Amino acid sequence: MKLKKFGNTERKIYDLVKPITDELEYFLWDISFVKEGAVWYLRVFIDRDEGISIQDCETVTAPVSDMLDREDPIEQSYILEVGSAGLERELVREEHFEACIGDTVQVRLIRAVDGEKDIIGTLLSADRDKITVRTDDGNEKEYMLADTAHVKLYLDFA
Repeated sequence: MKLKKFGNTERKIYDLVKPITDELEYFLWDISFVKEGAVWYLRVFIDRDEGISIQDCETVTAPVSDMLDREDPIEQSYILEVGSAGLERELVREEHFEACIGDTVQVRLIRAVDGEKDIIGTLLSADRDKITVRTDDGNEKEYMLADTAHVKLYLDFA
């Protein structure tokens, strides 16, 4: 599967945070460690079936912050943010694709195929190389993950 390439810091933090979120019964969706301007941000994205509230973010922030203070896995200073993965989250890990079978997704292709670059449909299957999507017209189409810019959950707000 075309999965997000994690840097060493993100991989290390994911491994440290996952036991905490598992114990608190949250799904650890993703870790992001990015520099915006002069400031580094460590973002922990969580989820659960009921959705995420501000209280949920606070519940996860305290033990994650304590663990980061103890382990000190990041040399530079940063700002810790814990938040929801969002309604239209990107599928970046194998377990994301597995969890979203049957959900509506937006597939953005790197180059148009048959005149289409953005496809909306139901995710039917996924493996390491490709996904299968059923579009509104009932057609099932297969896309190589290497040809996608991203695959995201899709909600029609219209």
